[in-house]
Amino acid sequence: MEHKIFAVSQINQYIKQQLDGDLLLQDLCISGELSNYKIYPSGHHYFTLKDAEGALRAVMFRGSAGRLRFRPENGMKVLATGRITVYPRDGAYQLYCNSLVPDGVGDLYVAFEQLKAKLQAEGLFDPAHKKPLPPYPHRIAIITSSAGAAIHDMLRILNRRYPLSKVMLLPVRVQGAEAPAEIAGAIRYANRWHLADVIITGRGGGSMEDLWAFNDERVARMIYASEIPVVSAVGHEPDVTISDFVADRRAATPSNAAEIVAPDQQELRQRLDAMQLRMLQSLQKQLQVDRRQVQLLSQARVLQDPMNYVLERRTRLAQLQKQLASAMRQRLAADRERFAKRAAALDAMSPLKVLGRGYALVKNGQKLVKSTNDAKPGDRLTLQLSDGTLPAIVARPTEEAQ
Repeated sequence: MEHKIFAVSQINQYIKQQLDGDLLLQDLCISGELSNYKIYPSGHHYFTLKDAEGALRAVMFRGSAGRLRFRPENGMKVLATGRITVYPRDGAYQLYCNSLVPDGVGDLYVAFEQLKAKLQAEGLFDPAHKKPLPPYPHRIAIITSSAGAAIHDMLRILNRRYPLSKVMLLPVRVQGAEAPAEIAGAIRYANRWHLADVIITGRGGGSMEDLWAFNDERVARMIYASEIPVVSAVGHEPDVTISDFVADRRAATPSNAAEIVAPDQQELRQRLDAMQLRMLQSLQKQLQVDRRQVQLLSQARVLQDPMNYVLERRTRLAQLQKQLASAMRQRLAADRERFAKRAAALDAMSPLKVLGRGYALVKNGQKLVKSTNDAKPGDRLTLQLSDGTLPAIVARPTEEAQ
């Protein structure tokens, strides 16, 4: 029996047709563990699904991969939805995946935990980075939807608590694919133009999907980079978003955010009244002290009989003047006596006194002759006597000198 000969491509195409015609293989949901997960520059994702007894190659093209809400990792249990077919060129069947979700928990929860761990490791939740809120803000920027109930609640509370502040609304979408970029852009805009002293960003309650814009990495990084303090007010008390962790302050609700950023004018009035009362009490106490001091001064002798007091002071001044003059005369006499004694001592030590007793000073030029060696025969000398000088010439030395 003669066999029909087929080309390899024909067999691969035939098998592809068989698999494509099997309705069961066109819409499968397969449970497995991710392995060899790779993302190529083209945006396509290639990976292997495996369990204890087998493995299945899979591919997710860029369009489907762009809808992923979490970051797939090797070893992760997932549910993959798609169809089985053959790639004719290689002759290998594989799963063409159009949906991938974590097995056991939702993909949003996994994405939330992954981004939370990533940003926490980078230090975006560090308390040391958080900025204090201004106690009395002049300008408050609110980044939220202009159509939601949250903005009306915040405006009502801000106007009631602190009408002195100027409130500015930067309207954005808070839900949907465009929301994260708009929220991040509004925060950037407020910082660029220094529009406010504090920023409130948030929205009312909803499901995790509704609040997902505030779990976006772009929003989180823009809040962290903001030079203006940011208050995150997303949903209700149980709702927690990535923005809450990054923001300088978390509010349980949008209404609570308005209460946090704006001081209560009633409390301020009470504090001012209390301060005014303390100031009045302090002034009254000081006034009482001053009055007592004035009373004590009024009883002083200088105020009761000023003329007699002046006369006594003048008498005392005259006595002091006399004592000063006497002391100066005594001091001057003592100084003169001491000067005379010192002058006599200096006069006794004067060379002129010695010359007056018959002695003379012999000079050879400007040099004083103290020895026979200081002059030689023929030198012209000067003899200094008590009443003048005499010239002299050195003759030859005498025999006694020799």
